[in-house]
Amino acid sequence: MTTARKTGRTRAATLFVAALLAPAPALAQVTPAQGYTPPDDTPSIRVGTTIFLDYTLQQSPDVKDAAGRNVNFNAFQVGRTYINVTGQVHHRLSFRITPDIRQETGTGSSLNGSLTFRLKYAYAQVNLDDWLTGGSWVRIGMQQTPMIDYQEGVYRYRFQGTVFADREGFLSSSDSGVSFRTQFKNNYGDVHAGIYNGETFSKLEANDQKAFMVRATFRPMPRARTLRGLRVSGFYDADAAVKDGRRRRALGDLTFEHRFVNTGFIYLATSDQALPASARIDGRGFSIWATPRTTKGWEGLLRFDRLEPNTGDDDRKNRAMAGVAYWLPISGAQAAFLLDFEKVDYRNYAPARPKEQRVALHMLLNF
Repeated sequence: MTTARKTGRTRAATLFVAALLAPAPALAQVTPAQGYTPPDDTPSIRVGTTIFLDYTLQQSPDVKDAAGRNVNFNAFQVGRTYINVTGQVHHRLSFRITPDIRQETGTGSSLNGSLTFRLKYAYAQVNLDDWLTGGSWVRIGMQQTPMIDYQEGVYRYRFQGTVFADREGFLSSSDSGVSFRTQFKNNYGDVHAGIYNGETFSKLEANDQKAFMVRATFRPMPRARTLRGLRVSGFYDADAAVKDGRRRRALGDLTFEHRFVNTGFIYLATSDQALPASARIDGRGFSIWATPRTTKGWEGLLRFDRLEPNTGDDDRKNRAMAGVAYWLPISGAQAAFLLDFEKVDYRNYAPARPKEQRVALHMLLNF
């Protein structure tokens, strides 16, 4: 064999071995197959904001001014301000940090009346789209609770006031914990379950008890032309203020979304036992609402809530509201104005509570 042939074979063998031992990053630079789009792993960050503004005139009850005269309370208010910081470290790992700026109303605080800064959301999210259906993830940290976040996405009028269970103090929109969400195939619904502290985002954990929350949503006709907007949800919260105590929330939710109307019906059942030796208090209530709309940005808001905080008594609380809204025709953001009337009646409460009646102009900015 000639020297030239030997040299050629040696070079070929060397190149073959070098190719086998090439590091993974170098091999990964090969152009992907046609039709395949690799995930974007570029770290990114985005800043947005959500602002609730309002002018509210309280028609009833009257309040007394410094001179002792009865007057109608009215005020320009900043209901809530969020600074939303979201981003991703990798296509499988994202995050959110949302400070919440709101007015301090605690009478014993030196900050009473001031706008205070606190956290509403701060969590990491592991995206499971590579292994499960799209929209599946695990979150850890201070995050949305399963039911309230879902309801607010359909209701859309959080800037007027919270949804039924949140407004009556039975559930919170945020808490610290770990949760998992996955979607059913073909858009048939989703499940969101988690373990939380149970003390909401505004309080510290008090003891060893944790809350288990789960929501399951079913969309029976995802391909139907009109009825694809129909969804049925069930929610359960198993918690306890102390060991052998009781803090239970069960909720059924029926919603329908359409081009010309969103509507919903909520049924709530509660059960509380502050201490093992305390009497159990069961409550129940419902909320029904509708937001008819035109294609020009004008919408109506109709809602009625009824609550029996203790089924062993005759006390009842009725809340009714009606309003007209205009949503600005902009893309990539939300801006809306709402003029509404709200009335709250307390029946058979001990001690008696006065009727509440107010008119307000609300504004939403979100981007």
